[in-house]
Amino acid sequence: MTAPTYRARTADTFRIRRMTPADASEAAALESVCFTDGWSEASYRATLLLPYAVYFAAVEPSGRMIGTIGLQNLGGDGEISNVAVLPEYRCRGIAHELMEQALEAGHAGGITRFTLEVRSGNTAARALYDSFDFVEKGRRKDFYTGPVEDALILWRIEDTQEARPAEEPRC
Repeated sequence: MTAPTYRARTADTFRIRRMTPADASEAAALESVCFTDGWSEASYRATLLLPYAVYFAAVEPSGRMIGTIGLQNLGGDGEISNVAVLPEYRCRGIAHELMEQALEAGHAGGITRFTLEVRSGNTAARALYDSFDFVEKGRRKDFYTGPVEDALILWRIEDTQEARPAEEPRC
């Protein structure tokens, strides 16, 4: 998947860059902090080699990875995954900027339908996705473990006219 050139966003605190297979270890370590069932280094490494996938990292000026997001073009639909921000960096607009970057990459590839899954009890993530006009279209009962929780299947289907810009959710 061709992705647009990333932009430095709030360059004094973090910037967003495209991930490469060399980032697999750091991305897996970040996920292990954020999720009970995060991806392994091997999963990241394999996915980052897929031609229909683009992943982004939010990094500090030092280069330390503080957030991630992935987008795969699956038959013309954009599947967003691996949205994670280290706990001490949450509520700073990082996930919002990562989501904007992923959607922009999808748009550059002609995608107008995006989907993702989220834990039903993850209110912060749901507020983020609500701000981007994702709506619940399905549920997978007891999908997540540690703790057991339903997965909500959310979709954003854009009118080819003009999608409204998302407002950053308040923490």
